[in-house]
Amino acid sequence: MPLFLSLFCSFGLMASGPATADIRALLVGVGDYEYLDADLTGPGFDVALMANTLIARGVAPAAITALTTQPDAPDMPLGLTMGLPRKADIMGAMDRLTASAQPGDTVLFYFSGHGSQAPDTSGDEQGGADEILLPMDAAGWKGALAAVENALLDDELNTWAMGLTARGVKLIGVIDACHSGTGFRAVPGIGKARVLPPEMLGIPDDTLNVAPNEAPNSGIQSDDLTGDFAFLYSSQPDQRSFEYPLGVGADQRWHGAFTLALTQALTDAPQASWRQVLAATRDRMTQGTARQEPDGEGPMLDQPVFGAGASTHRFPVKDGKLQAGLLQGLTEGSTVALYAAPDQGDALAEARLIDLTAVNATLDPGAAPLPDAAHWAELAAPAAPAPLRLAPALRMNPDDGQNYSQYDAAIATLTAEGIVSTQADTPDLIPLLTGGTLALAGPDGVLDPFGPGSTPRAVRRADEDATAAALRLLENAAHASRIRAVLAGLGAGRGLSLGGPAITMTIARKPGAQVGNDCARGGKSLPFSPDSSVTACDELWLTLANTSGRVQDVTVFYLAQDFTLTPLWPLHNLSNRIALGESARVGLRIEALDPTAFAAEEIWVVALSPEVDEPRADLSALATPEKLRATGQPGSGGQALAMIAHLMAPDEASQTRGFSLRRPALTLLRQPIMLHPSSP
Repeated sequence: MPLFLSLFCSFGLMASGPATADIRALLVGVGDYEYLDADLTGPGFDVALMANTLIARGVAPAAITALTTQPDAPDMPLGLTMGLPRKADIMGAMDRLTASAQPGDTVLFYFSGHGSQAPDTSGDEQGGADEILLPMDAAGWKGALAAVENALLDDELNTWAMGLTARGVKLIGVIDACHSGTGFRAVPGIGKARVLPPEMLGIPDDTLNVAPNEAPNSGIQSDDLTGDFAFLYSSQPDQRSFEYPLGVGADQRWHGAFTLALTQALTDAPQASWRQVLAATRDRMTQGTARQEPDGEGPMLDQPVFGAGASTHRFPVKDGKLQAGLLQGLTEGSTVALYAAPDQGDALAEARLIDLTAVNATLDPGAAPLPDAAHWAELAAPAAPAPLRLAPALRMNPDDGQNYSQYDAAIATLTAEGIVSTQADTPDLIPLLTGGTLALAGPDGVLDPFGPGSTPRAVRRADEDATAAALRLLENAAHASRIRAVLAGLGAGRGLSLGGPAITMTIARKPGAQVGNDCARGGKSLPFSPDSSVTACDELWLTLANTSGRVQDVTVFYLAQDFTLTPLWPLHNLSNRIALGESARVGLRIEALDPTAFAAEEIWVVALSPEVDEPRADLSALATPEKLRATGQPGSGGQALAMIAHLMAPDEASQTRGFSLRRPALTLLRQPIMLHPSSP
């Protein structure tokens, strides 16, 4: 695979030496384009956030160059070398880094903006296309040049990177851009993809479909690099990288999903390795509804991150406000415990978070005033999840002649019952009325992003009309969203475990075959990877190993295309407790809802660490009830709510002090499964 620019849906990162090593950074953020109608909102905010994160980890402001179209972004640190992100300025800054960096130093290159593809100009690309980044003066395809004018080619960055690492300079490459634009239809959603399809650059169709050049491959491969490096990729090659808004009104800020999650993990990981930071970043990103999964490679993934970082998970309190907010992953209505010291002592009181902005929150202590000595706060309990947030339904083709009134009525019914909300500024899902049915797209508004049929649709069962099918799909989505939010909240604010997750999971795939209406077992087991082609009748075998120092009670779920959450393990009330150093094997057979369509599904592994004398915790009750609305707890399920209440309950010691500070030690693993159509 080419160096960190072979996948433009990627970010590359590499571990460096201790905080005293010389670290230089070039941060590039392109939101406003001079010649292209392709503006983004987040890159300027991303550059400011990345700069502050690096400074907090020991990088001197004077060692950071920021080339951004938004130099006045909120919280942009003082003391940086500032400039505009034109092609010549970027190349000049790279040259200055090459000249100043000495062996043992660390160089960080960061780009936030658009990426795309252009015809290969050097003959080194097997697919006949170069990956490109688009500076602010990129001007589209120029036939006389046979190139996108002022684009930054992967070849140029590869040559620069190879020159650095060959001299013993440690390289960090962070690229928040993507080239994997597809022909799938999109509607205006809340998220923006950081990709420009080649046709928007005026590149002729036939130039990207030429045969690979027969000349020897002159591209830089990651295996060819010498020295110290590691790369963290923001998403898989068939995925996009997105930016999303944070906050509302005048305080609203946009950030790349990976940049936001990465900086949060870096802030919260004083002694972690890059592999652990990657794992924490992946966990944060997979809590959302957009599919964007980071990956990583490189010889220094297991080395410590440079700099000291934060040493506590407590946030400062000043004048009744918590000096942290949406940027730190906090939510409205969460409860924090208040302390006098940043890293020790008993809790003085608790308060509820209200009026959150990107960077702070008001503390509401209830009837009693805040203690005078309360200078620090720590998350004690996350807020209860909100109803499923829907954007207004969008009709993809107003002239398709279809009647969608039943789907509109279903949404109205669930809105009246409080199961969904259509007033959210940042929706979880976007209802699309298309092809005579209701589809639920992610917040980016892309229909069928992974292939035909990959967006969930309201498919009628034999005993259902259109309204019933829509109600079932929306209720399932609300239930799965609520459970996911609760589990993510229970695991929030705990920091990184330097020993890795409590439970590790490896997966093997045994291919199957469809024979009429039955499944026949196929060949021998194969290693599973996220890009594996999984089809109906395949078997997946999970090996779950307890790598922690405590027993773990494990429940395994499968989240299907229609948002149905089904328990896989334990079965028949058998024990699900995995002792120290032991492992368990769990198998499942893929049963596709539609074997002719693509589908994005997930495996969830939830592990709780009980006390020695506590009974086993089997969370199977969190699964989707057969009839959600018949339970008397609309959209949630009575058993599920009871189980959640049990998980959130305080212990007796905390009750005697009036606080609800105890939360279980919880691990949540989520493995995406991409189902491909079965062979005819």
